Amino acid sequence: MQPKFALIKQHIIDNIRAYKWQENDRVPSENELAEQFQVSRMTARRALTELTDAGVLNRSQGLGTFVASFKSQSSMLEIRNIADEVADRGGNYSCTVLTLESMSAIAPIAIALGVEINSQVYRSVLVHNDTEQPLQVEERFVNPKQAPHYLQQDFSQITPHEYLTQVAPLTEARHTVEAISPNSEVCQWLNLFNEEPCLQIIRRTWSADGIVSFARLISPGSKYRLGGHLTFRR
Repeated sequence: MQPKFALIKQHIIDNIRAYKWQENDRVPSENELAEQFQVSRMTARRALTELTDAGVLNRSQGLGTFVASFKSQSSMLEIRNIADEVADRGGNYSCTVLTLESMSAIAPIAIALGVEINSQVYRSVLVHNDTEQPLQVEERFVNPKQAPHYLQQDFSQITPHEYLTQVAPLTEARHTVEAISPNSEVCQWLNLFNEEPCLQIIRRTWSADGIVSFARLISPGSKYRLGGHLTFRR
């Protein structure tokens, strides 16, 4: 049997999915949920807090709790598994594998991975989906020395991030973020019918043994955003 706070979370997610509650609509208060589900305010508060932390709700002191923007949100301060991000928002994650291959590294890729030009590297192109809708294109180049069995993985079942974290634990990451106009190929992958501005993240990751991967992540501007929370200590 599910705990009561989980039932409250599911109730809220179901109402959002059914469009009974739209973006920026106010959701029931802690007191209202506690009375409706016959639970303590603490239990209701936990449900609202967890959905707020997942980006599903926004809480405003003195005003109440509201349905957040439907854009998926990723943090600039941490690297999360996109499947977990989608699940946290109540979506159903799936992945479409477009390319999985070995290739000769041209100069920019070789430099990014710290390998010799024309040496063999691995390349994957995936589309991450949220409830069957394209959310993000991921093109990733991988150093075979760090993940020799990369091409043998079923990325419809495990994300590249999740797999690489297992075989080459992350010690460092660097990324840049910019707005871009997608080319026709990206528009096709993301089911965009016009050149909607997209968010592009270029990310390099390291393990203790060196550079692991170089990735380009592209998402429609209408479906994705970056955010973060900083705590400063005195």
